[in-house]
Amino acid sequence: MKKILISVVGPTAIGKTKLAIALAQHYKTEIISADSRQFFKEMCIGTAVPSNEELAAAPHHFIKHNSIFESYSVGDFEKEAIKKLSKLFTKKEVVIMVGGSGLYVDAVTKGLDHFPTVNPNIRLQLNTTLETEGIEALQQQLKELDSNYYLKVDLENPHRIIRALEICIGSGKPYSSFLNKDKGKRPFKVLTIGINADREIIYDRINQRVNIMVSDGLLAEAKALLPHKALNALQTVGYRELFNHFDGEWTLDFAVSEIKKNTRRFAKRQLTWFKKNENTLWVSFDDNIYDIIHQTEKKATKLLNNP
Repeated sequence: MKKILISVVGPTAIGKTKLAIALAQHYKTEIISADSRQFFKEMCIGTAVPSNEELAAAPHHFIKHNSIFESYSVGDFEKEAIKKLSKLFTKKEVVIMVGGSGLYVDAVTKGLDHFPTVNPNIRLQLNTTLETEGIEALQQQLKELDSNYYLKVDLENPHRIIRALEICIGSGKPYSSFLNKDKGKRPFKVLTIGINADREIIYDRINQRVNIMVSDGLLAEAKALLPHKALNALQTVGYRELFNHFDGEWTLDFAVSEIKKNTRRFAKRQLTWFKKNENTLWVSFDDNIYDIIHQTEKKATKLLNNP
């Protein structure tokens, strides 16, 4: 237990990549990405994948390592990430993890709940419902089958709703009945650093990032993916809205404004998730990097000295 995983979290566009690279360079170590949107090589611009310069500044893992045409679950990520960490910790005392996908972060730091295997055709049917009837039909179905989870889940996230429904339907039991079981302990300590800012600053950074994405070619990237819009990986902010534009339902200006609005909502949900961890070291987006590193070292020492 002398190994430490430093997990950098926070809302989208807050500067997590910058801090993760600075920490990786300070500790002469490597970075694991826990951003579920950046796993897919076909979705670079709309997911704000680190630039080539950033990727070269420190070794990164789980960036553009999969295809939208391949099934890849949070369970798959947990197994691969723990395997990678085991290898890295043989030569490093500290490893950095960065990402705003709360469930994926928790999968590595805490472990996942275990669910029964269900017929894959159930998910295909639910995806068809999503495409033909919309997310509202799935929301209503979840409310009927698992009212407890319905009150907790992000109702705008089709991934989460479909995952819960396939377990409800396939097992005949509520999805929530499988949650919060004993997950065992990790063979490393976890130090979580959260980056935050005033809401107006977060929203302004999001709006600027979306504008940059559009300038960098987001429309062309999304249009190339339009024939595959029903895939799970593409039920993502930044793509769904442009698919509506390409289908003639929305103007481009409205689609871009919806991307900004939905990304702001996503950032709010991210903060809600990450603030549940009372042990997080919260820093401001504009704090001096060296001050953050100093705070990190102090907390890491304290963490290692505690049994």
